[in-house]
Amino acid sequence: MNKHKNAHNVIEHLLTLFGNGSSPDKSSKDLPQAQQSYRETAEELRQFLDEIPGGFLIYRANDEEEIVFANAALLKIFKCDSLAQFKDLTGNSFKGMIHPDDLEAVEKSIAEQISADDSHFDYVEYRIIRRDGIVRWIEDYGHYLNSGGDGGIFYVFISDATEKVTRHMLEKTSLMNENRKKEQKLKNLIQEYDKERKLINQEHLQRLEVIEGLSVNYDSILYANIDTDTVLPYRLSTRLVRQFDHKLQVRELRWFLKDYVNVWVHPDDRESVAKKTSVAYIKKTLATENTYYINYRCIQNDETQYIQLRIVNVSGSDNVSQIVMGYRNIDKEVLQDFKQKQLLEAALKNAKLADIAKNTFLSNMSHDMRTPLNAIFGYVALAKKYAVESDPTYGYLEKIETAGNHILDLIDKVLEISYTESQDVALATEPCDICDVVQYTVDMVMPLARSKKIALTFRDNGVNHKYVHADVAKIKQIFNHIIGNAVKYTNVGGSVDVDISEKDGKFDEFATFTVSVKDTGIGMKKSFMAKLFDPFEREYNTTTSGVYGTGLGLTIAKHLIELMGGSIDVKSAVGKGSTFTVTLGFKIDSSASVKKDANCVDCNPIDITGKKILIVEDNEINLEIETDLLQDLGFVTDSAPNGLEAVEKIAASADDEYSLVLMDIQMPVMDGRRAAEEIRKLPNPAHNDIPIIALSANAFESDKRESIKSGMDAHLNKPIDIDVLMSTIQQALQKRLA
Repeated sequence: MNKHKNAHNVIEHLLTLFGNGSSPDKSSKDLPQAQQSYRETAEELRQFLDEIPGGFLIYRANDEEEIVFANAALLKIFKCDSLAQFKDLTGNSFKGMIHPDDLEAVEKSIAEQISADDSHFDYVEYRIIRRDGIVRWIEDYGHYLNSGGDGGIFYVFISDATEKVTRHMLEKTSLMNENRKKEQKLKNLIQEYDKERKLINQEHLQRLEVIEGLSVNYDSILYANIDTDTVLPYRLSTRLVRQFDHKLQVRELRWFLKDYVNVWVHPDDRESVAKKTSVAYIKKTLATENTYYINYRCIQNDETQYIQLRIVNVSGSDNVSQIVMGYRNIDKEVLQDFKQKQLLEAALKNAKLADIAKNTFLSNMSHDMRTPLNAIFGYVALAKKYAVESDPTYGYLEKIETAGNHILDLIDKVLEISYTESQDVALATEPCDICDVVQYTVDMVMPLARSKKIALTFRDNGVNHKYVHADVAKIKQIFNHIIGNAVKYTNVGGSVDVDISEKDGKFDEFATFTVSVKDTGIGMKKSFMAKLFDPFEREYNTTTSGVYGTGLGLTIAKHLIELMGGSIDVKSAVGKGSTFTVTLGFKIDSSASVKKDANCVDCNPIDITGKKILIVEDNEINLEIETDLLQDLGFVTDSAPNGLEAVEKIAASADDEYSLVLMDIQMPVMDGRRAAEEIRKLPNPAHNDIPIIALSANAFESDKRESIKSGMDAHLNKPIDIDVLMSTIQQALQKRLA
């Protein structure tokens, strides 16, 4: 789990589809198949979490610590019959679960553990007050996922630890009583020493008290004088009697330290222990610290034991000369730590497996839905070539294309919101003109505005640093959703004004921009604005408003804005319109090296007539569509059903026989990315430098990154967009000639 980036994730999103795990209602049968499948997956996930033996909780890592999900086992621990009772009992907050007397210590412990290491589970014990008023102890293994500006998410495994805690308390009380007896015995012994040896030097007596105090927990106690190079045992375990001939007699300190390491310390630990018990190391360390310890392994009776050596400075002066060394066996502590580590590693492994399964599911869903859509769009495009615009058939094809675009939009947005919440999104900055980027988005929406006779305008209101480093694709995506919505919900004859301005900067290297989108549309009620950015929320559905939509565009836009560290503000009035204000900050491109014609496809277009393209595609329908479309555009085509045959054809071809490769990703024998890697390894420069464009139904950002990583020049999504495909082909060919 890497250090992660948003408060939501796909598991939370699936659960919230049914109100934190409630069963889907009957009406879900009438939903589109993709959404119904999505809901069924959520139900299966909820049932799985309800069936695990321990309590499981998801809550937000923000100030409110709002509860996202609680499984059946957790409700049982709190003696609640339903999730509603549990939320009422806890105030729908993780804070409300904890006994008031334990709350501050618990939150402090969790924060400190995450600060020290946020890649592992935190562990806390605390009390709860059940619904029936009974106080119980629980164990809490939590894992924090950080995914962005809203604070992150906690996953928590909870179990009732009342019996365990009670037992530990009894053991602790027993141990304290035993220690008190030992301490009393020690005090009695010291008193006897004091009576019998009144002439003993007071400094020596204080040293004896320290040594006897250590003897409560340590099986071997030694006093050493570094200046005189002597060591005297006060208590010896079976490991040390050899060095002292079974007697409490003085030995040379340096000889003892060296001999002990060679005789008892495990071979793998000898070098480290020898270094940390050398006289030079002892003096250097105790010059700044009063004590330090070493954990290591020793071998006794052919068994490995874990030992802790603690060295204490008892010199009473700045000169480190007199020390006490205490040895104790820590096998039980190490074994307990090992078991706990195994438990946490197993839980983390299960969480990672669930994340892998989720990402695989989303990727397969995207591929399986886009593949038939590619056939629909492709055959419509081919059919329209032979239809006359005045013929009703042509109109039917247009309607099929429109309906297909609606389905594609729904698929894109549902999968996009799911994948953004799974933290797959990463920023890819590049030099750009921020004004041109926003202008481009306005131009993309302009045809829709003209069809509704809406005045769509863009104004630069004082941008001083327009050249910046930013993620161009995501900025376009943000404003495509916002400006597109403004046009969709503005009536015929209205207006949409897009303004960009620059705020006064506090840092020389960064600039902050404000983009406002103001429309004269239908506006929104205040009650709806509170949930405006929630997934699938619409004030009026398609039937009521007559405007097609999914309720996901603004959710995605807000997520991307927060991913960039920005913010979005909304003001709206019913019947008057809405104003969306987006604030984003970017690093200034001091070189001002952005050139508008850097990737200009139309500046010097390459004549593609007769150029040969190798289409690598295992799906016969897709191959037929791509072949017909490309041949109509003037290309000569060849094909390969898998990546291996594609590599063999390229390797066996004449220089410059193929101008470009269109590569599918998921194929038998050899997939597209492996094929691209093999092509880049070919010895002939005319072969290994050929442009390769991925054309795949795998449409997520991770898919695109993997394609580029494998050596491809670009990654395009299915269904095929002819304009985008031609533009990308021109860029690839121009790049090769450059």
